[in-house]
Amino acid sequence: MNFNLRKQFQIYNALFLNLSYEGANQIGDLIPILEKSAKIHLESGKDPITIVDQFYEDYKNLIAVDKFDFMFKVIQYVERQIVLFDSIEDCISPYELEDQDSVLVATLVKKCNTDEEFQKLIQKLNDISVRIVLTAHPTQFYRPPVLDIIVKLRKQIKNNNIEKVDSLLHQLGLTSLINTSSPTPFEEAKSIIHICRYEYYEAIGGLMYKLSSKYQGLDNYDLVMLGFWPCGDRDGNPNISHKHTKQVVDELRISLMKCYYHDVKSLASMLTFREIENELSEILGSLYKAMFNPEEIVDYKILLNTFEKIRVILIAKYEGLYLDELQKIITKVKVFKNHFASLDIRQDSSVHTACIRQILIANGLINNSIEELEEKELIGLLTKEFVEIPDYSRFDGVILDTLLNIKQLPDLQKLNGELGCHRYIVSNSEDLFAILNIYGLFRWIHKTEKIKFDFVPLFETMKGMAGSEAVMQELYELKPYLDHLKSRSKKQTVMLGFSDGTKDGGYLKANWSIYKCNQKLSILTKKYNLRVAFFDGRGGPPARGGGKTFNFYAARSPEMANNDIQLTIQGQTITSTYGTSDKFSFNAEQMISSGLSSLNKDEKTRISEKNYALFEELSELSYDKYLKLKQHPKFLDYLESMTTLKFYDKTKIGSRPGKRNQFNKLTLNDLRAISYVGSWSQLKQNVPGYFGVGTAFKKIIEEGRINELQNLYSEVPLFKTLIDNCMMSLTKCFFDLTRYMQSNKEYGAFWQLLYNEYSLSIETILKITKLTVLMETESRSKTSIEIREEIVRPLLLIQQYALQMLNLDVDTDNNQIYEKLVVRSLYGNINASRNSA
Repeated sequence: MNFNLRKQFQIYNALFLNLSYEGANQIGDLIPILEKSAKIHLESGKDPITIVDQFYEDYKNLIAVDKFDFMFKVIQYVERQIVLFDSIEDCISPYELEDQDSVLVATLVKKCNTDEEFQKLIQKLNDISVRIVLTAHPTQFYRPPVLDIIVKLRKQIKNNNIEKVDSLLHQLGLTSLINTSSPTPFEEAKSIIHICRYEYYEAIGGLMYKLSSKYQGLDNYDLVMLGFWPCGDRDGNPNISHKHTKQVVDELRISLMKCYYHDVKSLASMLTFREIENELSEILGSLYKAMFNPEEIVDYKILLNTFEKIRVILIAKYEGLYLDELQKIITKVKVFKNHFASLDIRQDSSVHTACIRQILIANGLINNSIEELEEKELIGLLTKEFVEIPDYSRFDGVILDTLLNIKQLPDLQKLNGELGCHRYIVSNSEDLFAILNIYGLFRWIHKTEKIKFDFVPLFETMKGMAGSEAVMQELYELKPYLDHLKSRSKKQTVMLGFSDGTKDGGYLKANWSIYKCNQKLSILTKKYNLRVAFFDGRGGPPARGGGKTFNFYAARSPEMANNDIQLTIQGQTITSTYGTSDKFSFNAEQMISSGLSSLNKDEKTRISEKNYALFEELSELSYDKYLKLKQHPKFLDYLESMTTLKFYDKTKIGSRPGKRNQFNKLTLNDLRAISYVGSWSQLKQNVPGYFGVGTAFKKIIEEGRINELQNLYSEVPLFKTLIDNCMMSLTKCFFDLTRYMQSNKEYGAFWQLLYNEYSLSIETILKITKLTVLMETESRSKTSIEIREEIVRPLLLIQQYALQMLNLDVDTDNNQIYEKLVVRSLYGNINASRNSA
């Protein structure tokens, strides 16, 4: 596979030499030379300015344009090479791309030796659910026309149609890849709904039909569900309003009606029987109206009733002709109902606190501060009393919009069904009132105890996770909230933030804290005769909970809740891991099987007391090292001065600001995990994915306990998963790119600190794993990374050239051009990594 992947790229890459823009031929000839030159000279210690200037001087007769034009043309060319490689890799079966054996439902069925074992497996399948939640985080930037070209390119590459591939590459060469302005929240949402409509509708429908028709007794249409955050997640995004939320609810439903209409129209061309034609014609008429008018609602139950009538007629009178095609549509309607994807609402706890304060002041219950009330009195107001909401004209800004949004939510449920919007996630949930405040707002606004919404605390910092057990116990002890949970199927969803967790606590500490939090809350919730579901806020790279995520779920201990798997996917992960129907089906089934595996109560996933203590020790050692890094006087200055951090907001790839408080001085708390992790990735230093790991391992090794670490790696699936993902982060590093910083008077020592931990992490991991090189057992993934790094190296060189020139401040007349070079190179670098942020 690896040989073919590289060869296939080389063959199609040759077509780029005829791309339809000026100088494409010369640029295409020079890029391989530039890549080799960059690698050799960077490894020898030369700085980017010297390398670029010398290369331009050596080849200026061939280049035939000025140096700035040359660099922009290189960027333009390489961006399209990345699109090509993505398309080639997306054509390969996901089964061939995996380095480990795939665990699918069929794999688990084969392990059933008796009918009793098979029936138990089917029962587990009926009880388990995987919710894949699509977010709008800005690490995917292609415009819709480019996405359409990519879809066509995949198809023609799969068919080995060289002429059509050549035409599409020419079209790509003439098509702008990036936005000229930042997308609105609704535009972000529509781009993801586009993927839902053209990929996920068929993928989930096809997977469910395959499983339900193959395994008798499987009747769980919530087995794979879509969640949705765009226009619902307003945490730190002042650009989202309650009007956007209503818009996206309508757009999800309307897009689903278009999918249903297409399927029913196709079915009608097969079922040309008088008794059935009229029924299908009526459905098509209703769906057609619903496709264009948000006021027209087609209840999915009516569709199912009509399809059932048709099914009976087909069996009784028409020999069951095309029954399979009908059943496929029925399956889709049972899965997607009226909502397509379930929209989550998210807001920071501080906003709800501000809302409560304003309402209490308006009612004369406090003068200025909530702290004027005793805790018991405040709890009583939130859980038992109905405080009047004053006229909305008293409020403005985010407080007004928050109240208006809460007010409209029951109406949105009437449009798309309760499942269409039923969860309210509260960021920074560090105390009891994070949930009680939003619970109280719902009570006060709607004047009812019967709230058809689930309130989800998000624990995302080390402090939040450490206190999560106490917070949840306090909530469970409150009778009004406990009664609310009983009315919600006795289920409490808890969200755990991998992204901000790693930013706060470092790689090992964050992942271990999340594991312990999961374990403690599972045990606690069971004591109250309740169920808990964990919703993981994951990003693309290992530093944000990405990597081989299904291994995390397979590694959960027997006492952990694991029959309701929920995770966010975002940015590049939406396209790279779930971007085609085949990939979505494969990875969704991997998630199902991982959850089923952990439900087997296999003692292999239980961590012994000795290994638990060692994991705890490693966690604290790595955290201490990471904490010292965060407290280093040059830490934030280095991020602002030497990385691409301040350029993320200029990329026009998302509607959300790069940090939460735009007008304040930069703090790590305000910094979004995407721009934080992404900036390290652009430098090819990937600090959040390993920092502290090497120091922790070294301490244990120096104590003569390396065998304990080796046993931990071989015995504890969670630890193995973390180290394997850590190796991916380290493999994607290329410190030679920034080695010139070593001689920087202000930041040289800090760069050396980072490099030393990187080197130490590799050295100790190889000792523990007994490998000779990183990712030695993952050759397919490693080859993909290597090819991508080769493609993107000219972009990295140009980006560092521009950053170096800006920092030296020796050519101020051209600073705008240098800034534009940094921003333009960001796009290709982000997408080439596929999970860089």
